[in-house]
Amino acid sequence: MSAALHALADAAGLCRAWEDASGRARIVDDDALRAILAALGLRTGTAADIDDARRACAAAGETPAPLATAEAGQVCRLPAAGAALVLTHEDGGECVVAVEADGRATAPWRPGDWRYAWRGRTHTLAVAPTRCFGVADALGIAAPRAWGVGLQVYGTRAPGDGGVGDAAGVLDWAQRVAAAGGDALALSPVHAARPPGDGYSPYSPSDRRFLDPVHAAPALVLGDATVHTLWAEAGLDATGDADADLVDWPAAAGLRWRRLRLLRAARDRLPDAARASLAHFEHAGGAALEAFAAHAAADFGGGDPSLHRFAQWLAADSWDLVQHAARERGMGLGLIADLAVGFDPAGAEAAACPDAVLQGLELGAPPDAFNADGQVWGVTGYAPGGLRRSGFAPFRALLDATMRGRGGIRIDHILGLMRLWVVPRGAPSSAGAYLRCPLDDLLNLVVLASWRHRCIVIGEDLGVVPPGIRDTLARRGVLGIDVLPFTRDADGAFLPPARWRREAVATTTTHDLPTLAGWARGRDLDWRVRLGSLTPADERAQRQARAADVAALDAACAQALGTTGPAAWSALVAASPAPLALLPAEDALGLDEQPNLPGTVDTHPNWRRRLPAADVRLDAALAAFDAARRTA
Repeated sequence: MSAALHALADAAGLCRAWEDASGRARIVDDDALRAILAALGLRTGTAADIDDARRACAAAGETPAPLATAEAGQVCRLPAAGAALVLTHEDGGECVVAVEADGRATAPWRPGDWRYAWRGRTHTLAVAPTRCFGVADALGIAAPRAWGVGLQVYGTRAPGDGGVGDAAGVLDWAQRVAAAGGDALALSPVHAARPPGDGYSPYSPSDRRFLDPVHAAPALVLGDATVHTLWAEAGLDATGDADADLVDWPAAAGLRWRRLRLLRAARDRLPDAARASLAHFEHAGGAALEAFAAHAAADFGGGDPSLHRFAQWLAADSWDLVQHAARERGMGLGLIADLAVGFDPAGAEAAACPDAVLQGLELGAPPDAFNADGQVWGVTGYAPGGLRRSGFAPFRALLDATMRGRGGIRIDHILGLMRLWVVPRGAPSSAGAYLRCPLDDLLNLVVLASWRHRCIVIGEDLGVVPPGIRDTLARRGVLGIDVLPFTRDADGAFLPPARWRREAVATTTTHDLPTLAGWARGRDLDWRVRLGSLTPADERAQRQARAADVAALDAACAQALGTTGPAAWSALVAASPAPLALLPAEDALGLDEQPNLPGTVDTHPNWRRRLPAADVRLDAALAAFDAARRTA
């Protein structure tokens, strides 16, 4: 029965054989396949069950989907074999497409949604440009050398922020970066969250289509006088634990929501323009906003959904104002949003489209050189078959919501457009397998949305990278990410700037890796020793290897730049030919500690560290990074 089981797994999109980070061939065992297939709704108890499941998979694949995608002018497949279809563009134009007997057709050259009738139903062909809207398009420069800062939103500071960063704190950073000549601020996710508790992560949202009102800045939208008058009348604490070095998520979020309830209750006292803007927002949000607000009201312990509609308006207006200010101050891109790979299975996004969601499965990553046990992230994602049956509507709505009003988007784990590591809920990562995803369709929709919103696309392409995927993404204009510690040749030597990818964003580190200062001092190793994950022998070996790496990086800097040390390390990144280089705020400030330590939940203060107040040292670091970009 194993052969039949393996054939079913393949028909369901599971990859039984895969290659790990070290290039070693791996095989998913039959028990793991059965558990994952069961979560996909496919029974495997008997040979008859397996045969029935295979027939169901075959029938699903033969059913025409309501939406197909294509690259402009390229061959695609349409269900109307042998027909001449009249396609109507979204703006009213028409063209005729001849479909060959095998279903092949040449897509129109004009991007957009083309609709046609077939067997009594309306179908859509979404035609994408060849590549995404790029940094060169945004800046109007053929070979851009833009730069920006990577920023953890919760870590910023602003007067009266109540102990957690918000749009006002980001605005201060935007002004500083713009003044130094920067073009972008790449933000941590600000998706709508469930009520925060211990182990909070911005990468485990309730709904990625909506925003977390905890990061709204009411005074930006309503004016300082209105907001502070209302708070003072209510005797509401206007500061919270603003001076703390770590975010207390339950306390900070609780204070923020009390403020939001007060403002909502006093809506009749808000400026006329604000009330009109709210009414327009609620009307435009339609059924999706209504459903989200109802779910959020229940999730937060009951209450009035209108509070959550109001809070979404305040959050959206806050970020729109920051983006407008960034562009007004000369930033070519402004805010770059971060799109998390998945969402809480009990959250609003899962409830909005249950037929398109993976049920009983969690996303994660297989074991690799950095995480021997692999990872299970506690989030779920979209089911490939469900997306296809829905005409990819949830995915398109997500892209529109995330890209709207932003200069760029970073797609976390972009490799998930090709395959997802899925694990039965409650099982370890080792019990998982890769589930194939419709890469061509998803990528076409990303490219089309990118141009609709004039939004650059960055794909986080780290980890176990399948052969050829980076070339595919680069051809379609999705920028990868080159991170200094990993940008080496086959012998482990650090690459000179000229050999860094031109189709990627260059950066010193990521939120999951040590800061430059922390890397040099071995702070990540200190944490692993504290947590008991390094033996004394391993610790000695890794500290020796780290010292050798630091020396090797200095040698590379000396050869390329004629100087060494932390400032040279950042300058090496800035000297790359990447169209966009990002300096994380932690490196701009010379901090030791990283935002997140993968593999931990409450033993390390993940997603809690607040940034120190900006000072002249920050301005000097930004000026140096700008100079390195301009003179390389």
